[in-house]
Amino acid sequence: MQRFYSHGKLLISGEYLVLDGAVSLALPTKYGQSLEIINTNTNTILWKSYNVEGQCWFSTEFNIDENFTVINSFSVQNEEGKIAKTLQEILKTAKSLNTDFLENCRGLEVTTHLSFPNNWGLGTSSTLINNIATWAKVNAFELLDKSFGGSGYDIACAQNNHPITYQRNGVAPSVKEVLFCPDYKNQLFFVHLNQKQDSKEGIKMYRSLSVDKQQYIDKVNDLTNRMIAAKTIEEFTKLLTEHENFLSDVLKVKTVKENLFSDFKGAVKSLGAWGGDFVLVTGTEKEVKDYFLNKNYHTIIAYNDMILN
Repeated sequence: MQRFYSHGKLLISGEYLVLDGAVSLALPTKYGQSLEIINTNTNTILWKSYNVEGQCWFSTEFNIDENFTVINSFSVQNEEGKIAKTLQEILKTAKSLNTDFLENCRGLEVTTHLSFPNNWGLGTSSTLINNIATWAKVNAFELLDKSFGGSGYDIACAQNNHPITYQRNGVAPSVKEVLFCPDYKNQLFFVHLNQKQDSKEGIKMYRSLSVDKQQYIDKVNDLTNRMIAAKTIEEFTKLLTEHENFLSDVLKVKTVKENLFSDFKGAVKSLGAWGGDFVLVTGTEKEVKDYFLNKNYHTIIAYNDMILN
């Protein structure tokens, strides 16, 4: 049996502008996804995906041919056709990048296992892409570019065990491990907003902006460096708020704090696509839990429980 594992991701700085080359701070998570392959003699690829509760939420079977023809599919989300087609395209792309991939294969049983809920937005797709790329022995950034698209910071997180800075440059981005393990990390929490954000829609909105983005990139680069260097929770909170307000001006969209948490005294920072998934908040454990639990936000994860260091 072959087994591969990739880490999830959270983007702390540079959301959207990372697409145009801004230096961003990204954090690999303790949560991720595994991929396991067992050889069979079925002349097909039987694929099963399991959620964090151990339930099979998607399955499909492909013929082993040049098109990976779908034989049948099942999904608890009633999107089996769409999911199977996406997976089919990823496998076809991987095969085009390495013609030896699955050559002379007589059959496989492939299983994936998530260690986080599907709706958390920690990288269900990016961890899958990276696992398949490792299995197929192809460049994961190139596989992403030719399938899902995106900045690639999530692939960099999938491949790393420590906080990184990420700067996009095609299939050969700049990825640098950084020392980010602040003394105040016990005052950092991730709160899930109970809704999934479509990153593709967010990117489409950002791409529609007709502005000179270089000045914005320079600003984000500076904020990223200052965040990494911040020595106190007060300084870090100020920088998170400055970053959030800055992106609000760029995107012409209200911050999540303005929309939902205007009376919270700490910082509330969007992560990745605005409007869903997790936010980063600052405060004591009591302050954070008292406030967000009272507003029915029950997924509150401490920094040390979420982030690899």
